[in-house]
Amino acid sequence: MTRLLPACCWMSLCLLGCALVNPSVQAADPASLRLYIGTYTGPKSKGVYTSTLDLATGKLSTAELAVELKNPSFLAVHPQDPTLLYAVSEVDDAQGKPSGGVAALKRDPATNRLTVLNAELSGGAGPCHLNVDATGRHVLVANYGGGSVAALPIVAGGKLGPATSVIAHQGNSVNPQRQKEPHAHSINLDPANRFAFAADLGLDQVLVYAFDPQAGTLARHEPPFAKVTPGAGPRHFAFRPDGKFAYVINELGNTITVFEYAADKGVLKVVQDISTLPAGHTEPSYTAEVVVHPSGKFVYGSNRGHDSIAMFTVDPATGLLTAQGQEPTRGKAPRNFVVDPTGRWLLAENQGSDTIYVFAIDQATGRLKETGSPLSVPTPVCVRFVK
Repeated sequence: MTRLLPACCWMSLCLLGCALVNPSVQAADPASLRLYIGTYTGPKSKGVYTSTLDLATGKLSTAELAVELKNPSFLAVHPQDPTLLYAVSEVDDAQGKPSGGVAALKRDPATNRLTVLNAELSGGAGPCHLNVDATGRHVLVANYGGGSVAALPIVAGGKLGPATSVIAHQGNSVNPQRQKEPHAHSINLDPANRFAFAADLGLDQVLVYAFDPQAGTLARHEPPFAKVTPGAGPRHFAFRPDGKFAYVINELGNTITVFEYAADKGVLKVVQDISTLPAGHTEPSYTAEVVVHPSGKFVYGSNRGHDSIAMFTVDPATGLLTAQGQEPTRGKAPRNFVVDPTGRWLLAENQGSDTIYVFAIDQATGRLKETGSPLSVPTPVCVRFVK
């Protein structure tokens, strides 16, 4: 286990793990976008890095260190104030307690450097994913090691307060190596900001919570979850922009499950399971991220092992996916990846080979074409864009 320093120092060590791309960004600079890259820290990486994406060419500028932090494996951008960023510290022992942490960061628009405002406990060990709710009042975090989810208030100046809600998941599933206990792997809100969805790899469930943005509380919903195929291991979750359908990528099953969503009731209904791998592939591989194109016409998923991005077209009426093949990411272990807010470029972070490759997106077919301009950055895990 890693033991962190007291709060102020701890935050400055903990955040380097996720390159910043904010899915809520609507208006982009006509020439370029600033992005932040989260990493796992160690011999090669020191924290969060920053770069710019040229929207005309897809080229990335040389990565520069934005702040020294420890294991910031996932980042989120405030929906109203793009100078505020939040990051997990994916550790098991923060401030001397069996918990990871969440850091509040402030961006200097003149220098693009980040400053740590403060840090709070995440409510469980190994936090791996977080989001800011649409009102900008709370950060929601999923704790993989602790098998729990939590909500933390955003207070004066963008700092974080102690968690207002922590819920520990219970149970297990069929894989004795990976599913002996809960492993909350992500937490997302629906477009109406009414319900939160936590994909738990250890339970083979997407748990549903009613979310109160005023009080910052999560309450168990009825029905309390949607099930996926036993042993599939749900990991990350994304809505189509219109909110009618949602997609969860299953790490152990190498599949994407498609859900029809009843927004008035907060209920998910399974309508499809589809593989992310080519027919006949038998080597070990594990999915990581699922992303819906801003147009809602395409869905993408990353394969670690096969080291590719799986491409799908979306039926606009049914939400069902049709496979369009896999594009190699030109590196090892593509974890998180993002589509820029204009929908023109996909950035794939190869954690295992210290590169980010940029792919042009065919707006008619959704297929990817590599630009030939990779970025060198140590152990990239997550990307988020800011204005």
